[in-house]
Amino acid sequence: MFQVEHAPIKGRGAQSGAVPTRFGLAEREVDGDWRDHVATLDGPPVKLRTTVTEERPKSILTFNQSPDVPFDRSINAYRGCEHGCVYCFARPTHAYHDLSAGLDFETRLFAKPNAAELLKATLAKRGYRPKPIAMGTNTDPYQPIERDYRITRQVLEVCLEARHPVTITTKSDRVLDDTDLLAALAREKLVAVSISVTSLDPILSAKLEPRCAAPAKRLAALGRLVALSVPVHCSISPIIPAITDEFIEATIAEVARRGVQSVNWIPLRLPHEVAPLFREWLAVHYPERAGKVMSIVREMRGGRDNDPNFHSRFNPQGVWADLIRARFKVACKRAGIGKARFELDCSRFRAPEVGGQLRLL
Repeated sequence: MFQVEHAPIKGRGAQSGAVPTRFGLAEREVDGDWRDHVATLDGPPVKLRTTVTEERPKSILTFNQSPDVPFDRSINAYRGCEHGCVYCFARPTHAYHDLSAGLDFETRLFAKPNAAELLKATLAKRGYRPKPIAMGTNTDPYQPIERDYRITRQVLEVCLEARHPVTITTKSDRVLDDTDLLAALAREKLVAVSISVTSLDPILSAKLEPRCAAPAKRLAALGRLVALSVPVHCSISPIIPAITDEFIEATIAEVARRGVQSVNWIPLRLPHEVAPLFREWLAVHYPERAGKVMSIVREMRGGRDNDPNFHSRFNPQGVWADLIRARFKVACKRAGIGKARFELDCSRFRAPEVGGQLRLL
């Protein structure tokens, strides 16, 4: 069990900057006496600031062959995510930058300003075959820095020009900044949007996902997209036993009241460094129930903190998992809501112009 010797870090999900060890990187630990000495000389630690590094990759589409996800290609305009959701399964990807899955993941971000340019060049290649591009599969395309970089908007503009289908997953009402593009894409059956709602409690949300939009704003965004006839889905995820599961029924009722006709749930996943970070978060915010939470998690994951295997990673087992499924099913039936399949149109794709030249057919 974690023993936490500091107050919660306000405004951040991770409660430490633990260095990843999967790749043999050295761990950094500040000795207590030295910490006191530095505080005496320099005062209290400076407030954590978010930094953004621009990178210019040579490709922007990532392809996968995972049998349990409904897409085979994705775009991530950003690395790291300022939303700071402590449970985020993407946190371990920062290890590839020799950065921590903890505070580094939510404070040391990377942006790809040439994403739209790369996408346009990819779509213009001879032999390219369109299938829906998923955005928000790793880090949120509408995290706060999108306000300045507008990379997600630029990608949507390319998709509209090329009549290329795209899906969006986000926890932010900032998606409403692009309602003009989303409405235009929706008229052509080229877009579907999923907004995650983890709980209905703004205080809990501020601890769990400190820089996300408040639950009420996400619900309002769902309603606004429905009004614009944009195909919209709500993901109640992740469901954290003994922390967020109490909101299942009320959340389904709320999204149904706003006209949403598609909803699903995803269980908590704790890959690699996320497990100790989440345990630490529990010790800081919910020490009285930390043991219960992790006991249920392990019961649903075959005695482990995480199950990484295809299919079963999204399909927990055991009494607690069955109970959640039953509650979810009953709540959906009561609300008259299900899980829709949004059929996006790939048939009218047209290769975009690159450098003022049409692709020769």
